[in-house]
Amino acid sequence: MSDPLVLIPARMSATRLPGKPLADIAGEPMIVHVWRRAVAAGIGPVAVAADAPEVLRAVEAAGGRAVATRPDHPSGSDRIWEAIEALDPEGRHDVVVNVQGDLPTIEPHVIAACIGPLADPAVDIATLVAVIAREEERTAPSVVKLVGTEVGPGRLRALYFTRATAPWGEGPLFHHIGLYAYRRASLRRFVALPPSRLELREKLEQLRALEAGMRIDATVVETVPLGVDTSEDLERARAMLAGAAGA
Repeated sequence: MSDPLVLIPARMSATRLPGKPLADIAGEPMIVHVWRRAVAAGIGPVAVAADAPEVLRAVEAAGGRAVATRPDHPSGSDRIWEAIEALDPEGRHDVVVNVQGDLPTIEPHVIAACIGPLADPAVDIATLVAVIAREEERTAPSVVKLVGTEVGPGRLRALYFTRATAPWGEGPLFHHIGLYAYRRASLRRFVALPPSRLELREKLEQLRALEAGMRIDATVVETVPLGVDTSEDLERARAMLAGAAGA
């Protein structure tokens, strides 16, 4: 496995919080916070893949690398595929890590943990999960659950992803964290596939890979990073990072 390339997709037209990549948090745009944390993970070069010139300028002003992508991509996976083809047409990087651009408080070691399962050549895509601790999250459709089988300490092989409460019975439930590490060949195959029936039914893109027979393994981490989707989430992120700066 060669040095991974870390890509952070960012789009300005988020439905619930338009313009969120540039939302100010502790004096810097949110996308810059995510970029800094991805760099601190130390797993490879980092670039932001954005659909708006103002996002590119913000990242470059902070000293980062950014690449322009089309505004009409249906998903972040499509956006990072365009970006890696532009940034690395020679194919030097055979692993692509997709870090969501709305995770300004994510810990660098959590990003680094994502690539572990790719040491197994049978794994196509790697991701992250955390044990659900809050009772209300066990039944919340907004919390995506990974149903999997343990294949090693702190590692699961994904059998299914669902918004339902699953699996049934006693035992932990796992909250899926939408951060992925793809083999480049697997990402190429994934974005070429049409949306699958279960993907459309559950509204979960990763089911397309499972339905196509691709293997997804997950590393278990301690906590779920805060994803900023609403103005309330943004205020929480501001409070968390203000607290960290003052500590």
